[in-house]
Amino acid sequence: MKTLKFLTLGYLFITLTACSSDDDNPTPVHEEEVITTVIATLTPQGGGTDVTLTSRDLDGDGPNDPVVTISGALASGTTYDGAITLSNETESPAEDITAEVSEEGADHQFFFTSGIGTIAYDDADSNGDPIGLEFTLTTSTATTGNFTIILRHEPNKSGTDVSDGDITNAGGETDIEVIFTGINVQS
Repeated sequence: MKTLKFLTLGYLFITLTACSSDDDNPTPVHEEEVITTVIATLTPQGGGTDVTLTSRDLDGDGPNDPVVTISGALASGTTYDGAITLSNETESPAEDITAEVSEEGADHQFFFTSGIGTIAYDDADSNGDPIGLEFTLTTSTATTGNFTIILRHEPNKSGTDVSDGDITNAGGETDIEVIFTGINVQS
């Protein structure tokens, strides 16, 4: 009888120590977005022809460089409404990542570096902080320059000047970075 009590107590002890409260609250897994294609469409306010900037990198970190295209020149002294779309073209049909980034806006922010004009955010997350899927670009005088788009995952949006588009104090991880070189701004 004593043996049965000890075996029962031993079994109960092993069962209780084998379970943990962590099992009740598993940490959610957030998979990183696979983004192969970034398209920035620039629509001139007041009318005119859209300019589309496209970066397509179907092999990701593979040996091939992204295919980058710029559909035309921008006009100097003009404000453009910008809209970014993101997709994963390694899937068929291609997966639209734009809605996911918008829905998780508090965890994402685009940063821009522009040698062709000034950028302003035109959208916000649920906390009133910028996302950057929508923005305005006001071109400078006639020039040729670069335009860089960086998407950060889990940036510190309350960091100094982050809400103004300064990536210096943003932290987080870069989901994608594309550089459009040699964009013409014409008079």
